[in-house]
Amino acid sequence: MPERNVVIGSSSGLHARPASLFVQAAGRQPVAVTVGRPGERAVDARSMLSVLALGAKHGETLVLAAEGEGADAALDELTALVAADHDASESA
Repeated sequence: MPERNVVIGSSSGLHARPASLFVQAAGRQPVAVTVGRPGERAVDARSMLSVLALGAKHGETLVLAAEGEGADAALDELTALVAADHDASESA
């Protein structure tokens, strides 16, 4: 199963707007994607409540995983989204 480790770029972490953008993007993928902290149980990346419940903060590492045709492309897109600082674009 393909996986990607990614450091959260948004200063607010994976919360509010960044989480919403992530969940929407995960829902558009042709494969199911999970997200979680290394060594912990992963959650469905399409679930806003599950993603928010992670309480993931700026600078923390998350593991994204997916399986099936299109998994690598899905993970590449979602990894870039998590790594981006969406809070900087709001204040610019």
